[in-house]
Amino acid sequence: MDTHRSLRVSAGQLIAGVALILAPLAWLVAVVIRYLVRRIADFTPEQEAYFDGQTFRAPQQLAVYLQEPELTIAGHALFAGASVLLLPAVFGLARSAVVGRGWLASIGGLLVAVSLMARLYFSGVDLTAFELVDQIGLEAATKFVLDGYVELYYGLWMIPVSLSAGSILGCLVLAIAAYRAGVFGLGRFLLLIWWGWTFMGVLKDSQLGTVLGGVALCLTMIPLLRGSNPQQALQVPAGRRSIPLW
Repeated sequence: MDTHRSLRVSAGQLIAGVALILAPLAWLVAVVIRYLVRRIADFTPEQEAYFDGQTFRAPQQLAVYLQEPELTIAGHALFAGASVLLLPAVFGLARSAVVGRGWLASIGGLLVAVSLMARLYFSGVDLTAFELVDQIGLEAATKFVLDGYVELYYGLWMIPVSLSAGSILGCLVLAIAAYRAGVFGLGRFLLLIWWGWTFMGVLKDSQLGTVLGGVALCLTMIPLLRGSNPQQALQVPAGRRSIPLW
């Protein structure tokens, strides 16, 4: 019985350890691609002025897709994949922060996890909008998206937009739990909160702050691995450790 339990724990640690490497890197690559593809796209000064005058970035993002469909889809696909991979990584972080304030770690991890589900919803809306560009053209697709943007962003019964708030609150709660447990110090405490604030919604523009948020995620998650073997990562601490600076 104890052997089976040990194997299950080891498998969970292995999955979380691998996710701690792949998920932040995939997220960073995704937002970098989405940042670069916007800079690659060639627009006239009149088009740029039109985009800057819009409340939402949807017209710009749809126009970017029309010019660079392959790169745009690559960025969005990696972003969706990173959101899935972050689930075991977040649960692994929450598990390592159970010392002292286990309920904080559990609540924070759950809130961040449900916010990742919202990001998948937003990714689905993005893909649908891109498909509309292919099917009915840029102008008609842009009008359709702008006319229903608020409804698309909020989702059914406002469930997706409500879940997305878990990114901000969840990262704050999880960061507090991890800091109090000595899992990481003030530096990564702030970086995790920074990442939680970045990049939520439908057809969002990846900016420099978004890319730095991806860097913050990497600096927060990847150092959690102890040693070179992912299977040894995220051991549950036996007691409260001293809080490191980083």
